[in-house]
Amino acid sequence: MAALLPLIILCPLAVAVILLLSRGTMPARATCGLVGVGMGLCALFGVIEAVTFLNGPDSTGALHVVLWHWIHVGGFDTSFALTLDRLSLVMMLVVSCIGFLILVYACSYMRDDPDIARFFVYMNLFVASMLLLVLSSDMIAVYFGWEGVGVCSYLLIGFWYHETPNANAARKAFVVTRIGDALFLVALLLLATGVGSLDFNAVIQAAPHAPHAAITLATLLLLGGAVAKSAQLPLQTWLPDAMAGPTPVSALIHAATMVTAGVYLIARLHAVFLLTPGVMLLCAVIGFVTILFAAGSALVQTDIKRVLAYSTMSQLGYMYMALGCGAWQGAMFHLVTHAFFKALLFMAAGSIILRVHHEQDIFKMGGLRQEMPGVFWAFIAGSAALAGLPLITAGYFSKEMILTSAYNVAPLFWLGGILGAFLTSIYIFRCVFITFWGEARTHAHGRTGIVQAVPLAILGVLAIIGGWMEVPDSLGSVHIFSNLLSPVLGELPEEHGGAVLLLIGSIVPLIGVSLAWMLWKPTGRAPEALDQPLVRVLRADWGFDALYDVVFVRPYLALGRLNRNDFIDRLYDLLASVTQFFGRAFGLMQTGQVRRYAAWIAVGTVLALCLAV
Repeated sequence: MAALLPLIILCPLAVAVILLLSRGTMPARATCGLVGVGMGLCALFGVIEAVTFLNGPDSTGALHVVLWHWIHVGGFDTSFALTLDRLSLVMMLVVSCIGFLILVYACSYMRDDPDIARFFVYMNLFVASMLLLVLSSDMIAVYFGWEGVGVCSYLLIGFWYHETPNANAARKAFVVTRIGDALFLVALLLLATGVGSLDFNAVIQAAPHAPHAAITLATLLLLGGAVAKSAQLPLQTWLPDAMAGPTPVSALIHAATMVTAGVYLIARLHAVFLLTPGVMLLCAVIGFVTILFAAGSALVQTDIKRVLAYSTMSQLGYMYMALGCGAWQGAMFHLVTHAFFKALLFMAAGSIILRVHHEQDIFKMGGLRQEMPGVFWAFIAGSAALAGLPLITAGYFSKEMILTSAYNVAPLFWLGGILGAFLTSIYIFRCVFITFWGEARTHAHGRTGIVQAVPLAILGVLAIIGGWMEVPDSLGSVHIFSNLLSPVLGELPEEHGGAVLLLIGSIVPLIGVSLAWMLWKPTGRAPEALDQPLVRVLRADWGFDALYDVVFVRPYLALGRLNRNDFIDRLYDLLASVTQFFGRAFGLMQTGQVRRYAAWIAVGTVLALCLAV
């Protein structure tokens, strides 16, 4: 079934091309029908390919499809090829299936927008770019997909570009992630010159024999690129502002695609990162710090989408801490469960926003569980999974897998993860209690249609039962997910301190939920602490934006103003003036009179003869 592999990418790409060629003339209903068919085929082909591959004779190996040979210069050779192994299979299913549910939801969410065709062009290009990223066997093709999701995220975040904050948010996301893109590109150049190839297998095989300093620098640069893409400290400032885009965009970026690209890249090159323990330690520290910083900011946000944005940063911190600790299966498992509950939370939040007149401030909602019970239960399921409520949610099992591995490496990492879990349960159920309990401050209108309800129901089920494919030994020893990835990522390390760690990890989220209930359920009003200076600092992302504005933005703008009329600009102006002069001079010769043209030919002939003599 090798032919299906390129079709998985071509389906959303073909939809984007058709909508682009229609130039917005296609009716909204036809547009949504085309998007549903295209993404439905993408998800269907992905499932068929996965089942066929896992049941085939080479299920522990890889399916390699070469589309064309690309570059052959000296000793450097690269092909445009796709590879399906168990790691890329997981990512392919997450992107295609979760992406399908999000785009189906978006058909209802965006149905009244006059630019719905342009919206779905961007969304389908986004999905196609992400599929190219996860299925490519060569890092040059990965870079094309990497840049593709970056460009599409810029277009989607600034989709309503006529509003200045949206355009600013898009530009900010593009510039900050561009830092990581530049680091990634330098790493590719370093690997290409040091290894002679950018094929993943070739790089992994050659890395142990390459100079250690070069490999260390390359992995450090790759980590920098991944950190920017996944909004980890210190390049996290773009993600909260990315909430300016439509809510389905937030669900797609935060759940299954762009922000997880860095996690996948490090997991794909895990054998290379194992050669650089210092870089792995840095990766774990970055994740550890991001968990706590982002959770602290989420505690005081009043915008429901910004609460979820900071929770994304914090949950990605868990993945990076796991990668730094060598818990590759734990990072990928949390990536999958996070895709379930975070897409669910964003889409449920979008349904709330639509029905409360586009209000996003949770302190202006309240009492909504009576008016939208279906959305309430969907949000509860996602919140419980995010908080990691024990035994009944997917987030519990994936988070415990990470915490156990972190404890085996350094108890401090485990302690930070436990504190992060405590803060997570507080801030997400603070959002739940303020939004759905208390007195009603905004009444919901309309109803949540079936097109939105079906994806919410599917993801709600997955957010609850999706974690049962990996249960620790103390609770039943089910290792379906880790066994799936073990041929690619190695065997799962032995558990230590299992029962005690599980007990602590089970109690802490429950304490957090109880504390949130005591603080916010009775009244649903904002406590006085929200006006304190520390709270304002936390709400402003710990002052990172203000710091970067002083250190980078203002000096850059000042330098630009000083450099506006410098000598180099005058030189270019002179060249432009000279070019324009000769252009006008030669233009005077074009009179349209045949006699003058014949005279010029005669003069030229005479001059040529004189020069010849």
